[in-house]
Amino acid sequence: MRSPRAGRRAVAAAVLSGVTVAGLALVAGPASASAPLGRHPIAGSTPRWLRQAHRVGALPGAQRIDFGVLLAIRNQAGAVATLKAISEPTSKSYGHWLSGAAFRADYAPARASVAAVQHWLRFQGFTVTKTLPSGMYVAASGSVAQVEKTFATSVDSYRYLGTMVRANATPLSLPASTPAAVRTVIAGVLGIDQGSALKLPADTEPGPPPGARYGVQPCSDYYSQKTATGQPPAYGAAQPYVVCGYGPQQYQQAYGETSLLRHGVDGRGITVAITDAYASPTIYGDAQQYSKVHHQPGFRPGQFSQITPAADGYDLVSECGAQGWYGEETLDVEAVHAMAPGARIVYVGASDCSTGLDDAWASAIDNHVADVITNSWTDGTDDVSLLGSDYVTFYQQFSLEAALTGITVNFASGDSGDHTAGGKFTSRKTVEFPADLPYVTGVGGTSVLIGRHGDWLGEYGWQSAYSSLVSGAWNPAPPGTYSSGGGGGTSQLFSQPFYQAGQVPTVISEYYGAAPMRAVPDIAMPGDPNTGFEVGQTQVFGDGTHWDQYRIGGTSLSSPLMAGVVAVADQFAHHSLGFVNPLYYRMLGTRALHDIIAPAAPLSEVRTDYVNFIDASQGTFFRLRTIDVQTSTLHSTRGYDDETGVGTPDGPAFFFATRPGSHH
Repeated sequence: MRSPRAGRRAVAAAVLSGVTVAGLALVAGPASASAPLGRHPIAGSTPRWLRQAHRVGALPGAQRIDFGVLLAIRNQAGAVATLKAISEPTSKSYGHWLSGAAFRADYAPARASVAAVQHWLRFQGFTVTKTLPSGMYVAASGSVAQVEKTFATSVDSYRYLGTMVRANATPLSLPASTPAAVRTVIAGVLGIDQGSALKLPADTEPGPPPGARYGVQPCSDYYSQKTATGQPPAYGAAQPYVVCGYGPQQYQQAYGETSLLRHGVDGRGITVAITDAYASPTIYGDAQQYSKVHHQPGFRPGQFSQITPAADGYDLVSECGAQGWYGEETLDVEAVHAMAPGARIVYVGASDCSTGLDDAWASAIDNHVADVITNSWTDGTDDVSLLGSDYVTFYQQFSLEAALTGITVNFASGDSGDHTAGGKFTSRKTVEFPADLPYVTGVGGTSVLIGRHGDWLGEYGWQSAYSSLVSGAWNPAPPGTYSSGGGGGTSQLFSQPFYQAGQVPTVISEYYGAAPMRAVPDIAMPGDPNTGFEVGQTQVFGDGTHWDQYRIGGTSLSSPLMAGVVAVADQFAHHSLGFVNPLYYRMLGTRALHDIIAPAAPLSEVRTDYVNFIDASQGTFFRLRTIDVQTSTLHSTRGYDDETGVGTPDGPAFFFATRPGSHH
């Protein structure tokens, strides 16, 4: 289950073509103390999180387990070199993305290797349920007893982070009789250990159902419309009320899309995929109603579609909080459609928020279902000792495939800042995986100030602190207590990718030592819930179930907003931006981007909420929110910073900068 807040730490890694990568999970050769004599251990397959879990008991031997075998990519160094050549805007090969067939021919596992693994799985008694087109992932199914026998382990049930999950109690290994053609290509086994794949949406205020309302009166239709004259002053003056929630037209105008949309440059011809867990049963009607209420074009026939499991194919429904994912899907769909109303949207709903989401994400890439893929969920950390090296390798391989084949992949950078203020899973400084993968775009969050006419008035990094109104005074004294903010910082997993060299200050890239490492985020969009997006969704209230709106933010908003912008830019540039990170860093310091810096003086707003977050029956309460407090290790400075990356798109100049030749 993905989480916006978790914690893990890097272990042994190897440097390949300028990128530190977790080593291949399988270590063939002499048996080690962790595997029975004569067997072939799968390195890194011991769930380190078991030390933080409570064993509940053994699983029934007949219970089914769905898992997958990861096959190693071929010639990774060559793949990275090719990516550099075709993604660098000044290169003659720029934008010459590989076809799926070309990727498979040059870098995917050989067909004979895939066939050997499939045959071996069947020989062990497993059912091969799916093989992705590249052959990098072979999904299989079998009983607990079969898994335990084949991998020489016991599979038990554990309570971890409040959730019941299964895991292998001891390291996995392959039988001594496993052919070399099989054991030398297996890079890992995913799905037996569920705890290493816990994920949650990257929302600071998870959307309903059950019903909730954020953004209540008194609040403003645009920045500084209403001033909280009846509340105590802060920083020497009465402060404005936060916005009730920005609508599509306000974001469109603020980021320079309005004129483009009027001329038909609205993302048409481009497909955006959204990956989440489960699927809201009311999503299409909710999105259409939202467009109607906000006077936006609704979906045309065939413009919205879903790829989901069969009705009985969902798993871990209560453990994952399936209904909470409905709000995430609604936010993502409506945010993408707001910024790219002409783009086709494909919602890819996973069977669960654990390994099912891994499978759905990889399948979307391997089947090239879209030009842009946005993902508003995280694992909350980049600690490979908890993630597992095979898990990291899985994401690295498929993100590299996406980059080579011209798919833009966005990941939310998380909502816990640097985690030092006390993230849910860890209180130590960390960035969040998968946003720190070198071949994806980590999207950070901002607080944006939009005026009466949709004009961009200013923008700051999203790092918020709150003081509450107590006995007529703000308590604690402003800025108050840190609450949340866009994730960022320095990866401990990946060395500095080529596109960040010379662009990221060494104080960030070398935070952990002399070797420069990957920095996050790459770019940013609005994420602050107080300057967030008004979303419309069918919710469950005390007086019945009906459609209603609420304000929401988080980097769960930032990622789909940026995906919509990329879709419009793809159409405007007349080519897929594909792996867009090198282009973003080429824009650094130009008029194409807003360079986000901290406020010169304290900046704050007053927020109103219902006590029960539903209605006024129990009254309201007030908080003073201070913007971009700079109290963590993340700071918004001139140039690249680890709070907002290179900045945010700056209107028409951003779109013109995406056209071929603009950086030669």
